Amino acid sequence: MRTADLHTEATVVDGLQINNWSPDVLRQLRKGGIHGVNATCAVWEGPTETLRLIGDWCQLQAAHPDLLRLVTSSEQIREAKASGHVGVLLGFQNTSPFADDYRMVEVFHRLGVRIAQLTYNNQNLVGGACYEPVDSGLTRFGKVIVAEMNRVGMLVDLSHVGNRTCLEAIAASSGPVAITHSNPTWFVDSPRNKPDEVIEALTARGGVIGACLYPNVIGGSAATLDGFCTMVARLCDQVGAEHVALGSDCTQDWGQDYVAYLRDGRWRPTDSTNPPQWPQWPSWFTGPADFPHVTDGLQAVGLSDAEVTGILGGNWLRLFDDVFPGTRSES
Repeated sequence: MRTADLHTEATVVDGLQINNWSPDVLRQLRKGGIHGVNATCAVWEGPTETLRLIGDWCQLQAAHPDLLRLVTSSEQIREAKASGHVGVLLGFQNTSPFADDYRMVEVFHRLGVRIAQLTYNNQNLVGGACYEPVDSGLTRFGKVIVAEMNRVGMLVDLSHVGNRTCLEAIAASSGPVAITHSNPTWFVDSPRNKPDEVIEALTARGGVIGACLYPNVIGGSAATLDGFCTMVARLCDQVGAEHVALGSDCTQDWGQDYVAYLRDGRWRPTDSTNPPQWPQWPSWFTGPADFPHVTDGLQAVGLSDAEVTGILGGNWLRLFDDVFPGTRSES
C-alpha cells in the first residue's frame, strides 16, 4: 500500500509527547495523522499541582471541542479518529502525583489518568531511576503502587526507570507493562535506553516498547530516518513486531526554562552558567506533523503493511485493551 494510504488507514497512536499544549500543537498532531497520544500532564508535581494541571486539560477541551477529546480507552481513540479529533490519554512521567499515598492511584484514575511512569531519572519512593549511580530496585511502596495500578487499570511505564527496577516491576506486575519512549542500548548507548535483558523481559510478558525519536536517544540531529527505521526493524526481529510501537517524546513550543525544569525539578538548582538546552531534532522529524515520514521509512526498510500498521498504533491499542479494564472484576 502507498505510504499516504497506509498512514491514513492506520489508527496512529504516539506512546508519549510532552508538548506545551495549545490549539496550534493539536493541529500539528492532526496534520501528522495522529489519532491518539499519551500526553504528559505531570512530571515533578505533587497531588495538588497535578489536579490543577488536569483542570487545565479540561479547560482546553472545553475551549476547543473541535480539536481535542480526552479519552480513556482504545475505543474512544478510534471514535476520535472517526470524528477528526485528537484523542488524548492523560499520563504521568513520574509517580510524584501519588506522593506517599497509594489511594491517589485510584483518585487520578477516576480523573482520567491511564498511564504512569514509575520514576523520572531520580530515585523516588517507588524505585530506582536510569540516572542514579545505584538502582535500588522496586521498593515495598513501589510494589503496592504497581499492584494498585494493575487493579484500577493504569499502564505501568518504565521509560526513565532504572534497569533493576524495570525487571522487578515487570515481575511484580500481574499484567503487561510498557516502555513508552526508549530505544535499545545496542542502537545508542544511553542511560535512557534499555538493554536486551529489560526489553526481552518486558515483551515476554506481553508488553510493548515505543521506539523513541528524541535526539538524545537516537544519536542526535545527524541520525537518519533509515538508521532509525532499520533499528525498529531489527527490534521487530528480536522481540516480534507485535511488541514494537512509537513514542516520539515530542517537546513542542517550550522555552529553555522548561528543559531546565525537566532536568532539575526542585531537587537541585540549575547551573546558570551552563543551563540545559533542548537538543536539535533531525530534519526529517521536527515535530508531530512529520509522522508520515516515519511511515515512509518503516515501509522502505521492508516491514510489511500489517507490521507498520501495528507499529503506528495497533500495538498500543491492543495493550490498552488488555490493561485498561484493570483486575477489579477478578478480585
